[in-house]
Amino acid sequence: MPSTFAHEFNTPTFKAKVSFSTGLFINGQFLDGSNNTTIDVINPTNGKVITSVSEGTPKDVDLAVDAAHKAFDTTWGLHAPGAKRSILMSKLVALMEKNADELAALEALDNGKTFNWARNADVAGAIDCIRYYAGWADKVTGQVQETTEDKLTYTRHEPIGVVGQIIPWNFPLLMMAWKLGPALACGNTIVLKPSEFTPLTAIRMCHLINEAGFPPGVVNVLCGYGNTVGNAISSHMKIEKVAFTGSTLVGRKIMEAAAKSNLKNVTLELGGKSPNIIFDDADIEQAVNWAAFGIFWNHGQTCCAGSRIYVQEGIHDEFLKRFTEKTRSLKVGDPFAPDTFQGPQVSEVQFNRIMSYIDSGKAAGAKVEIGGERHGSEGYFIKPTIFTNTHPSMKIVQEEIFGPVGVVIKFKDEEDVIKQANDTVYGLAAAVFTQNLNRAINTAHRLKAGTAWINCVNSLHSNVPFGGFKQSGIGRELGEYALSNYTSVKAVHVNLGHRM
Repeated sequence: MPSTFAHEFNTPTFKAKVSFSTGLFINGQFLDGSNNTTIDVINPTNGKVITSVSEGTPKDVDLAVDAAHKAFDTTWGLHAPGAKRSILMSKLVALMEKNADELAALEALDNGKTFNWARNADVAGAIDCIRYYAGWADKVTGQVQETTEDKLTYTRHEPIGVVGQIIPWNFPLLMMAWKLGPALACGNTIVLKPSEFTPLTAIRMCHLINEAGFPPGVVNVLCGYGNTVGNAISSHMKIEKVAFTGSTLVGRKIMEAAAKSNLKNVTLELGGKSPNIIFDDADIEQAVNWAAFGIFWNHGQTCCAGSRIYVQEGIHDEFLKRFTEKTRSLKVGDPFAPDTFQGPQVSEVQFNRIMSYIDSGKAAGAKVEIGGERHGSEGYFIKPTIFTNTHPSMKIVQEEIFGPVGVVIKFKDEEDVIKQANDTVYGLAAAVFTQNLNRAINTAHRLKAGTAWINCVNSLHSNVPFGGFKQSGIGRELGEYALSNYTSVKAVHVNLGHRM
């Protein structure tokens, strides 16, 4: 029988007792994994075990896929009208709102992000996303095409069937919502793997999915490792589509597994090394505030983080001075403290990875303006870090660090900065700061990125598509665009009078 996670939160921002099963969620039930093994969930503030969750295996993936197929063939898919799917999704939204503080606390506990950001960004965004797609559930329609008068021709956008979804640890609940929303709205059934580092909100959501009344097998969630459960999902012959958010390296492996198995449809939202371009005429105070938010929010563990900060030479020195002061003012510490901006990195592995990049920058001759070392002696805290005096070939300029580490680079003019900004294998996002509207739009259009922000960063909406160019991914999340990831288009030809 699966273990139960019981925890009493007694923090400045959240006080409550929580308790729920931590088993695999298959066919509406919480189960032990087939090997009866567990995975420890670690508190990143101190490195101690929070709880253990059931570990999934490829055999458990088979069971989940069978349950998902049964649900698709009997109670979901074409057997559940869009209006019914919308009602159940709206019930789930209401339960998420009712339990919003608990979800935020769980997110802060195993991820390390601050409770306030988790509540106001992650949980609020997840609720908004599911609500948005609940509105789409009965509006996924085809078209009638005019051909000849003796023929009716139309298209149907049918659910694909069983889809696999693999989500990351940086925004666990929000990424779950981004995946569940369009898939459920279109009528698919789901086998989802959360990160083994941050499984608690995904498991808690399974309890809410049951409470909302979703038929068993519609959503199945298995915690496990990437090389076992993740590989089993991406290579499974009975899963027709896989969606993944994470690193470009792992994205390649998933795409390869999908191709070698049943050539399943693939959606990938991958890494980034986003440029943030600040022209001489920018509102310097706003540019500083947004730049700090762009790189240090969520501890720098954001795929679209503005980690390459290009500042035009006329304001470079003043910007750097103010940006350094702003960075110094950001409080690093307890995620549940109301004034904390940055908590710990998610894991020891990630902490060590980020510190190795910082060491690389120092060794290559870059100058540390501020930070560049761990914060405190316990947990996985890193001081917000700014490098200058960099070279385009340095690892800290070219590679995704996924931590609170930014580089500030001086540029001369538009041609210079666009060339530098596009000199990357990534193309997820970019930002431009200027009060010249023509320059802003022209620059945004020339940047090779799936999202271009003007005088803001990290601003996302459920109805606006998000995804990357180049090695930052395939396909789009969010908005109406995401619906195409989860439907198969069928053309129907009806003979009304043509005779042979």
